[in-house]
Amino acid sequence: MDQQQDVYFVPAKSYWPIVAALVMFVTVFGMAHWFNALISAESTALGKTAFYLGLLGIFGMLFGWFRSVIHESMGGNYNDQVDTSFRIGMMWFIFSEVMFFGAFFGALAYIRMFSIPSLGGEMGHGVLTHQFLWSDYAASWGTGGGNGPEHIGGAFETVAPWGLPLLNTVILLSSSVTITIAHHALRAGHRGKILLFLGLTALLGALFLYAQAHEYMEAYHELNLTLHSGVYGSTFFMLTGFHGLHVTLGTIMLIVIWLRVFRGHFDKDHHFGFEAVAWYWHFVDVVWLCLFVLVYIL
Repeated sequence: MDQQQDVYFVPAKSYWPIVAALVMFVTVFGMAHWFNALISAESTALGKTAFYLGLLGIFGMLFGWFRSVIHESMGGNYNDQVDTSFRIGMMWFIFSEVMFFGAFFGALAYIRMFSIPSLGGEMGHGVLTHQFLWSDYAASWGTGGGNGPEHIGGAFETVAPWGLPLLNTVILLSSSVTITIAHHALRAGHRGKILLFLGLTALLGALFLYAQAHEYMEAYHELNLTLHSGVYGSTFFMLTGFHGLHVTLGTIMLIVIWLRVFRGHFDKDHHFGFEAVAWYWHFVDVVWLCLFVLVYIL
């Protein structure tokens, strides 16, 4: 047994997986009860309470579980084999995120290139497809004439790509530069430089979120672009909203890593926690570039 532990660290028994299962169950139960109560016009107090308690439990579980992992790492329990395992796991996690966004981008392309043209085009023999569904439907991706998407949620305007979206692109590209500088500083052992540029990266992430929140308010109140604005509105907020959620999680991780660097948790040879967050942040930046081109420009 000791020889096996020399090759790979075997952690002690942990109650965190059970806690994770319980708090996630409470969260999903509360959300389901909340939604069902809304449909049946009943009181939503129980569902809301269970949902927020479960959500609080998830945050507590994540804090406690990662705290245990950090203590194991700082205790010198992780060897090269464990480090390799962590790297492979992070690669698979990012690959799953690639598939996640790939599915959304695929849906966007299918709707834009096939569904809408098909609804407004011909099935063959001169029969218009939309005559079977909506006789006066006007097929259009954004604003169109007659009974296009604006017929449902009102006339709307699309978000111009060269305003806040371009600014957010510059912000995220700049954050990729700052986190790369911080990574090189970590390898060189310059802790002050790490804290400066890692802090700048987290600040740029927060600035991106602020600009996106401002863009959402402008879209809703000035452009009338909402979730009811046909397929364009739903796809726009789905893609940008999920990306914004990932930026939020990435910014939280950057802050945690900054605190760990401040406490001296990393050195130039052992800093996978830093690298994992850097990989994730670069992935978020690449997704935004795809989103900027496919959603805002095209």
